[in-house]
Amino acid sequence: MNKLIRYLLQGILFTVPVAITVYVILTITNWVGSAVDVLGISIHPIIDPLLGLIGGIIILIIIGAIGSSIFFYPLFKRIEHLIEKTPFLKIVYTSVKDLLSAFVGQKKKFNKPVIVKVSENPEMEKLGFITQNSLKDLGISGNKVAVYFPLSYSLSGDLFIVPAENVKMVHVQSADFMKFIISGGVTEIDDHAENN
Repeated sequence: MNKLIRYLLQGILFTVPVAITVYVILTITNWVGSAVDVLGISIHPIIDPLLGLIGGIIILIIIGAIGSSIFFYPLFKRIEHLIEKTPFLKIVYTSVKDLLSAFVGQKKKFNKPVIVKVSENPEMEKLGFITQNSLKDLGISGNKVAVYFPLSYSLSGDLFIVPAENVKMVHVQSADFMKFIISGGVTEIDDHAENN
């Protein structure tokens, strides 16, 4: 029974961030599309939804700019603080926020692409991203780092604690590196791409 509950919670953590992001984008797109319909503006059945999507993206950009402004930032922080005090909302909200900020936030987490030796004989290596250079806060001693290994053809991955000497930095664009892993090695990486 505990295993089923654990799988349920993992399923929620994998699904909810993506579902919420898709839901927000679709809701804003539909809202913009409805507003355009009310105004009686119609260009073409194929172009109209694209205009709704573009309008939705513009609205998200405006919200991002307002949220970053000196006047509204304290208000957003206060709302965030209230959400983080609510038991279930805290889990969902922080998971979504951490996942999204890892990819698109100002403090991107997946910006240290590495290759990790996972086996000596036969010699095997795995591609991932360092997410933490120090694990002292977790009480893990020794020269170890946290490495996240994205799974191919998936939005999920695995986190491993590995000895730092088994980790070698890879000097390519983080986005290209992530695409290479997720595509199962099918995507080509520009030879002279430098890491961010």
